[in-house]
Amino acid sequence: MHQEFVLGRFGLVSGLDLPDAKLAYKTYGELNEARDNCILLPSYYTGTHASYEPWIGPGRMLDPERWFIVAVNMFGNGLSTSPSYASPETRGAAFPDVDIADNVIAQHRLLTALGVRHIRMVAGWSMGALQAYEWAVRYPEMVSGILPVAGAARCSPHNFVFLESVKAALTTDQAYDGGRYSSPPVSGLRAFGTVYAGWAYSQEFFRDEVYRELGYRSVEHVLDEWAKDHEQMDANNLLTVLGAWQRADVGTPTRGGFEAALGQIGARCIVMPGTTDLYFPAADSRIEAGLVPGAQFRPLESNLGHVAGRPGIRAAETDQIGDAMRQLLDD
Repeated sequence: MHQEFVLGRFGLVSGLDLPDAKLAYKTYGELNEARDNCILLPSYYTGTHASYEPWIGPGRMLDPERWFIVAVNMFGNGLSTSPSYASPETRGAAFPDVDIADNVIAQHRLLTALGVRHIRMVAGWSMGALQAYEWAVRYPEMVSGILPVAGAARCSPHNFVFLESVKAALTTDQAYDGGRYSSPPVSGLRAFGTVYAGWAYSQEFFRDEVYRELGYRSVEHVLDEWAKDHEQMDANNLLTVLGAWQRADVGTPTRGGFEAALGQIGARCIVMPGTTDLYFPAADSRIEAGLVPGAQFRPLESNLGHVAGRPGIRAAETDQIGDAMRQLLDD
């Protein structure tokens, strides 16, 4: 069962605010006396705090007997304040833009309230990686290590275009009605999931029928399951988090731009892109790793595409991520 941290009226970096903001989270383990054994796991697109549980437990890569693990939900994911779960004046289509920075600022308030003084590692897959970079830049004195898995420090132009394609698949459904729908835009949601499926995996995943390892019978089965999965989601929630993804960029003008921002990171960093990721290609991550002082570039070898880094997807990928975590935490 998750808990809620009440933020009250929460000012956003855009200048707007959330009148009654709440951050949903779950903790595992106990904070030590020095208050420095914290590991933060920010949620990813369509994920929740529970999505990271394959990484957590005795004998797993994150043992609650040793670490105080905080898994936190992004604004817009349906558990933290979201278009589907907000005060009446900001519900649905009226929900304001929320950025990666807003999530990290809210998370900082949460951890401070929990008594955390230092974070040993911020680790996250996909949009969790976006937040890990923002943490390292925004609160450098509090973070000693980050592990961005299959993510980036900003949304690339190509990534932006992909996201526009899934957005269009959803919003062109007449039932969407500019976000003012009274019943779910099912056709648009199914189209969203169908387009997403083609980008979530690699060419090898389909060509070599790797999908059978994940329980899919055929390409058609992959597409149908992704359509069904997204059919259950709230359209405004999806687009709110998608917008935060598109606007992600640690290189704000006040930080001197992208290269300067990454150059200011003092946390130990292992950059782990998926070798066949179509969203966050390894070539982009290599550039980012080269801008972070002392960062290691360690690709996640996999034929699963972007999904390679998702917690619990397959043992071969989990083991590689676990090795990187142990290096960051034990050195």
